[in-house]
Amino acid sequence: MKNAFLILTALGITITAGAQKKWSLEQCVEYAVENNISVKQADVQARMDRLTLDQSKAALYPTANSQHSAGYQFGRSIDPTSNQFTTNEILFANHSLNVNADLFNWFRKRNTMAANGFTFEASVAKFDKARNDVALNVANAYLAALLSHEQINVAAVQLQQSREQRDNINKQVLAGALPELNLAEMETQLANDSATLISARADYRLRLLQLQALLNLDAAMAFDVQSPPVDSIPVEPLAELDPAVVFTSALVNLPQQKINELNVKAAEKNVLVAKAGMYPSFGFFGGLDTRYSNAQKLIPNTYASGIVPIGIVVLDGKDYPVTSVGPQTYPVSFKKGNYFNQLSANFSQNLGVGLNIPIFNGNQARTNWKKAKLNVESQQLSQEQDAQTLKQDIYQAHTNAVAAIEKYNASRIAVTSAQKAYDFARKRFDVGLLKPIDLITNQNNLFKAKINMLSAQYDYVFKLKLLEFYKGRGIKLHH
Repeated sequence: MKNAFLILTALGITITAGAQKKWSLEQCVEYAVENNISVKQADVQARMDRLTLDQSKAALYPTANSQHSAGYQFGRSIDPTSNQFTTNEILFANHSLNVNADLFNWFRKRNTMAANGFTFEASVAKFDKARNDVALNVANAYLAALLSHEQINVAAVQLQQSREQRDNINKQVLAGALPELNLAEMETQLANDSATLISARADYRLRLLQLQALLNLDAAMAFDVQSPPVDSIPVEPLAELDPAVVFTSALVNLPQQKINELNVKAAEKNVLVAKAGMYPSFGFFGGLDTRYSNAQKLIPNTYASGIVPIGIVVLDGKDYPVTSVGPQTYPVSFKKGNYFNQLSANFSQNLGVGLNIPIFNGNQARTNWKKAKLNVESQQLSQEQDAQTLKQDIYQAHTNAVAAIEKYNASRIAVTSAQKAYDFARKRFDVGLLKPIDLITNQNNLFKAKINMLSAQYDYVFKLKLLEFYKGRGIKLHH
């Protein structure tokens, strides 16, 4: 489900031709979700969590590392090839390859991978939530701009009526039928209506600037929005937006609920990860190693077995040879100890298994396990709290929608009544039975009633759209 565009579909209007491009709500939302900074940050976080997940998958495989070093020794040191002390200056090089693999670690790596998987899915849901939040904010700002535009139209009609009445009174004053005081009163009304129109235009520009800020658009650029009639905006009947039904749908469809569910699952997996840290782990290791030293000039090539002289003992001035007790292997021929010969001659291998048993580490492993269990409780409480808040918001939105519809219906009646009063007043004024100040009063009452009706109409449209947003259903573009 594409929650990010539920609100925008209600007001999706095609681009109209003109000298200046006018943005539809759909275009505003599409641009906002692509350029809004909070949405971009959520996208970056999701990509980072994806990398963490990929790394935890790769951690299931054995590790292999190759080390290479070269250096120069002087002073008293150990010859790396003969392991003997020497004072000679030595040029040396070491090369090794090591492999390690976990054979059994209580599924710590697999549970880590699963936890990272749930965290990544939660980040994707957070990205969707960020898009939804931006779409909802843009829709609210867009509707506020439309309301301001409608107020301009009403103010313009009011000004035109006042101008016509001023011209009519002026003619009667010149004919001597009315005193100049009546003209002065209508001039004052005309000035007030002009100020109201100027204020409405300024408010509309301010609403556009607020919308531009949400879109991350330069405030200096030319910007305007399409202005569809509010009556053309389709809304679901309030009877189909029962709060209990809306809440059930919201629990399934809204990203925040998915985020909470995934966070709980990730926390449960992290408990198993922490628990594995308290148990022994079993692994395999292996390596290859070789070295070179310029102090090793010759390398034994062939060997023989026999009695080997060890030294000489002098007794009574005579030399007596000392030999090994039994036969020993000794080199009989040598080859030149160049770089590659030494690498071959000094080549060694190792294989083995290792057992790591945690005995005492400051109670760190057990503390981490207990913290992980508490984190599960914390995530579950957050899930419960968000569900309660969501339910409260939906029931409150439904109550507000009911009140908004009732207010709109009342304001429609008020407009009808004010229009009748103005029409009667205008007829009485035209035949000289009503003072201009009384006509002005009825005209102002009609203006206020129309403005109140527009505000109530846009208010209830947005509140119904909010309930549709919670419900998670697509909205028709047209009636």
